[in-house]
Amino acid sequence: MSRHLPIADHGGSIQKDGRRVMIHPADVDGRFFRARWGVFIVLLGVYLAVPWITIGGHPAVLLDIVGRRFFLFGHVFNSQDAFLAFFLLTGIGFGLIAMTAVAGRLWCGWACPQTVFMEGVFRPLQRIIEGPAAHRIKREAKGWDAERVARRALLWSIYLVLAAAFSHVFLGYFTPVRGLLAMIRQGPSASPEAFAWTTAMTAVTFFNFAWFREQVCVAICPYGRLQSVLTDPDSLVIGYDRPRGEPRAKGKEKAAGAGDCVDCDRCVAVCPTGIDIRNGLQLDCVACSRCIDACDDVMDRLGRPRGLVRYDSQHGLEHKPRRVLRPRLALYAVLGTAGLIAATVAFQSHKPFEANLLRIAGMPYVVERGEVRNAFNIHVINKQSRRITFAIEPVTGAPFTFVIPTREVALDPLAGTQIPVFAVVPANDFHGDTRVELRVRAVGDDTIPPRRIDAPFLGPAR
Repeated sequence: MSRHLPIADHGGSIQKDGRRVMIHPADVDGRFFRARWGVFIVLLGVYLAVPWITIGGHPAVLLDIVGRRFFLFGHVFNSQDAFLAFFLLTGIGFGLIAMTAVAGRLWCGWACPQTVFMEGVFRPLQRIIEGPAAHRIKREAKGWDAERVARRALLWSIYLVLAAAFSHVFLGYFTPVRGLLAMIRQGPSASPEAFAWTTAMTAVTFFNFAWFREQVCVAICPYGRLQSVLTDPDSLVIGYDRPRGEPRAKGKEKAAGAGDCVDCDRCVAVCPTGIDIRNGLQLDCVACSRCIDACDDVMDRLGRPRGLVRYDSQHGLEHKPRRVLRPRLALYAVLGTAGLIAATVAFQSHKPFEANLLRIAGMPYVVERGEVRNAFNIHVINKQSRRITFAIEPVTGAPFTFVIPTREVALDPLAGTQIPVFAVVPANDFHGDTRVELRVRAVGDDTIPPRRIDAPFLGPAR
């Protein structure tokens, strides 16, 4: 059961008895609000546009798990490059940890998808259809009448359409978007797996933004619960200048000995998680900066300096010196540099094509007509984003000879093939196990270094 939070409780969205509090944040305007809107527009534009962007004839970002091929801004990877994902994912995670030590939960308030979609799309729509926070609270207190049902039905219908649209865009990162359009036209029966995934994502997205909302940040996301160990008193957070604001006193005229805070609770009214920022750093705070804009507006009206609620460190809010350079950041810099070097080396090991010399299953060798013969397959995979012709050339010379039915083969991007190769040596010239070597090179492209591949040549014991 949910209820609206009385302004004096300031208990956040979860009460001590476990009940959910439905938060209706009041409207706010200000420098940070406008800056965040600009960031939201850019991020939403990137999210919607990237699946349509092509580089070198291929999607800018495509994680084709079924086809085991991955395109990332002009670079092409296949399943053999999966280990590189370790460096990408750990780099993102470590970067978030380091950023939190410096700037607190800036990610949560400005760039987290939950915040971007909630504050940039779904909450503004609710404001348009159901009115400002005060009207929604009053309508909720009256219960479900015809007007409230009609408004909510319209709102949720639009939410459902948007949830489906955003889910299809997300699927476009895993399936070529133009192929996705063909799937949509053909209907669910033509692509049941894609349809099932999109339906599930639509349901989750709708449930999240229509009802669950800030509970994702408060009850599910582990990041907020880790902030106490990821930050320190010198990390940038949003906080209340207690020495300046206390003791609180209402009224436009400032009484002798009173602080600047007039206890108007405007910072609480605009908070999307319903907390009171004056109670200090809290798990529920997503650093959205709405309380800063609200408090600055009140200070402007009272003719008092801005910054009673502001971005600052805990030391700064206590009027103590803030250390910019500190041991934690030095350690992060060392670890980050080491990780960057390791990732650079790993990505440089990514080869434009794969070539392997594999023994054909069966007899390891054949002795016939005074010759020893070994059979191999050359497995070649083109890992470039364009069609390439590869040439197969023997490196090992006499007395070995090679039978290569196909000396050149043209492969499309991420296509592979197997080419049979027979290595032969006169029995009298075979003096024990040795290795045979061949070279695979890209025809007419000197930018791709050739590769040498070898395998043991087996024969009868001497």
